[in-house]
Amino acid sequence: MPRNRVEIMHGVNLDQLGRRNPEHYGGLTFDQLEQRIAEMGRELGLTTRFFQTNHEGRFVEHLHDLEGLADGIVLNPGAWTHYSWAIHDALEIAALPAVEVHLSDVANREPWRRVSVISDLCIATVSGQGVDGYRVALERLREELSR
Repeated sequence: MPRNRVEIMHGVNLDQLGRRNPEHYGGLTFDQLEQRIAEMGRELGLTTRFFQTNHEGRFVEHLHDLEGLADGIVLNPGAWTHYSWAIHDALEIAALPAVEVHLSDVANREPWRRVSVISDLCIATVSGQGVDGYRVALERLREELSR
């Protein structure tokens, strides 16, 4: 059975794309972003499923519920990336290969954005490539799932 089910998880404020600073986040709306990611997934032979919340506890609970539903995760927790040990622990519990994605180049922004409390649990981090970063993340995850 192919391992090709990928959960795309977006966290706090990602649903506000299109309203946020396009210099950092691009000009796509959140719906357009998800449509593009779904297209990329299909092109790569991956089945994508999407989740977004602005509530940290729901993000954590969704990670808890992925057992048997996903083979890997692409996640952009938004600001939670930088301080949510609860998401870190839930990602560890999920025990699935994961790729961390950020639309903006967090390494060249405010100092607090340079910290990721989840990167040690991820097989890769993709930052600053806009929507194309999701293709890179999906390709890396597909490579991992094919092993």
